[in-house]
Amino acid sequence: MKTCGICTKEFDENAPPSLYGEAGEWLAAELWKDAGELCQSCLENRARLSMMYCHEMNR
Repeated sequence: MKTCGICTKEFDENAPPSLYGEAGEWLAAELWKDAGELCQSCLENRARLSMMYCHEMNR
């Protein structure tokens, strides 16, 4: 179990990711450089928000 760097909740890093979770993992690795530090919920939220507000990533 690890602690999320955003919401501070404990999470299982081996839990299977959702589609949004996979997108969040990519963003964590490529853009924010915090891969492996966030829970699935925060990864999913980051992916959804990026799709809505980071238009430069949607090309």
